[in-house]
Amino acid sequence: MLFSDFTVRSITLKNRIVMPPMCMYSAADDGKATDWHFTHYATRAVGRTGLIIVEATGIEPGGRISANDLGIWQDDQLAGLQRIVELVHKNEGKVAIQLNHAGRKSEVPGLEPVAPSAIPFSEKSPVPHTLTLDEIRQVVEHFRQAAKRAVRAGFDAIEIHGAHGYLLNQFLSPLANRRQDEYGGTPANRVRLLGEVVEAVRAEMPVSMPLFVRVSAHEYDCAGNTPETVADMLNLVKDKGIDLVHVSSGAVTPVAPRAYPGYQIGFALTVKENTGLPVIGGGLVTEPLQTEQIIKAGVDLVFLGRELLRNPYWPLQAAERLDGSVNWPEPYLRAR
Repeated sequence: MLFSDFTVRSITLKNRIVMPPMCMYSAADDGKATDWHFTHYATRAVGRTGLIIVEATGIEPGGRISANDLGIWQDDQLAGLQRIVELVHKNEGKVAIQLNHAGRKSEVPGLEPVAPSAIPFSEKSPVPHTLTLDEIRQVVEHFRQAAKRAVRAGFDAIEIHGAHGYLLNQFLSPLANRRQDEYGGTPANRVRLLGEVVEAVRAEMPVSMPLFVRVSAHEYDCAGNTPETVADMLNLVKDKGIDLVHVSSGAVTPVAPRAYPGYQIGFALTVKENTGLPVIGGGLVTEPLQTEQIIKAGVDLVFLGRELLRNPYWPLQAAERLDGSVNWPEPYLRAR
C-alpha cells in the first residue's frame, strides 16, 4: 500500500511517502533560495519521494524563523522557488510549499516578534508585541499575497503552517492566546485567524490545487490542545477549503514530547476520524514495514523527516524491501 497512488483534488502522488518541511537555514539574508536548496530538493525527487514539501517559507521578513529562512514576500524571490519546482517536476516528483509566520518564535535580528498575546515562548525569549486587529488583517493579507506567488511559482499544493508554536498555532493554543476579543477565548475565536487565512489563501488558488494545513495535535500540557480539541476547531473551518491535515505535535512551549517511533500516528488517526479529512502522519518513522502498517491503520500519507535527510534514496530501497513497483531513474538502474 505504501507504493499505491493517492489523489487529492487534481494531483496524484505515485506513492504515500512525504518529505515534510524541514528548515535548511541556508537561504540568503534576502530570503532567496541557494544552490543548497536546488540540490537538496532535487535529490529527494530523484530518490522517488512521492510528495516533497518545501520548508517553512516566510510570508514577511518578520515572519521568518531565522534570517536564513526562505521567503516569499516579494516577487524577486520567485526565481529560486520556480527553480526548485522545475527540478522536482523534472525528476517525476510533486512539490508543495509551506507558508509560515513564526510569530513570537521569530529570531530575525532587529525585528520585533509578534504574537496574539504578550507571552514569551520561554524564560529566555523576548516579550512579543501583541498584534492589533489591523495588524492581524495585515497578516491575513500577507498569507494571501504569498499564496498568489506560490501559484505563480508552479507549486502543486500549498500548506499553511498552523503547528510547532508558530503564529497560527499561537492563536489556536490557550497556552499562548489570552486575548479577550474575537480572536481569543473560545475555540471558535481561537481558530478564527486560521479560518481567515484559509479563505484568503484558497481564494488565490486554482480550484484544482490542494490546500493542506499542518497542526500540532497535542501540546503536552494539561491546559493545552489535544487531538480532539484540534479536530473540533478544524471542523469549524474545514469547509473553507482544507483538503488534507498534516498532523504533528508540540513546540508551542519548550516542553519536549516523549518521542518514540510512530509516536504521532494515534494523533493523526484521531484527527482523521473526527474531521473526515485525509491526513499525513509520522514521527521518527524509519522502517519500510512500519510505514506499510501505518498506511494499513488508516493514515493516508506518511512523512519521513530525519530518515530522508540521512538517506534521500529511502523510497527506492523501501520498494525493494516491500516488493513495490518503483520506476528507478534510468541513470541509476545498474544499482538496482
